[in-house]
Amino acid sequence: MSDMKHVLFVCTGNTCRSPMAEGLFRQAVSGRPEYEVSSAGVAASRGTPCNPETAAFLKKRNAALTSFGSRQVSDAILSKATHVFAMTRGHLQTLESLFPEHVDKFYLVCEFVESPQRESDKDVPDPIGLGRRAYEEVGNMFDAAIPTIVAYIDQTWKPKAG
Repeated sequence: MSDMKHVLFVCTGNTCRSPMAEGLFRQAVSGRPEYEVSSAGVAASRGTPCNPETAAFLKKRNAALTSFGSRQVSDAILSKATHVFAMTRGHLQTLESLFPEHVDKFYLVCEFVESPQRESDKDVPDPIGLGRRAYEEVGNMFDAAIPTIVAYIDQTWKPKAG
């Protein structure tokens, strides 16, 4: 049996939110070799570096990504993933529509944030072009979600045979 947990974060272009989530999640599970973490986008170009604001945020948090390049989500990437966390309901709907065979591993990041927010506000907002503060607010959302995501995976993960 494989005990590996392959966590994938998905946003639009794979340059802001999902790489930020990837860096922060890697930091949260450092020292836990059973975790592999990556990211992709539903409309990503191949090989684009992460947004400079995301890179600066991650560097400040000692969670910088090395050798990062954006990539388009694909069946091959999803086949390897055990848990896929979408930034918005729109991303989740796109994944469900394009890859229905993987629907059992799709989640919305904000489902793991305890908040008084209304159900309709359960998206990680796109910070692109909105300045450093917007990136910090997105980072705060990940700070709230990631411990709950790790606990959820640890409590519910049942490896498949083989």
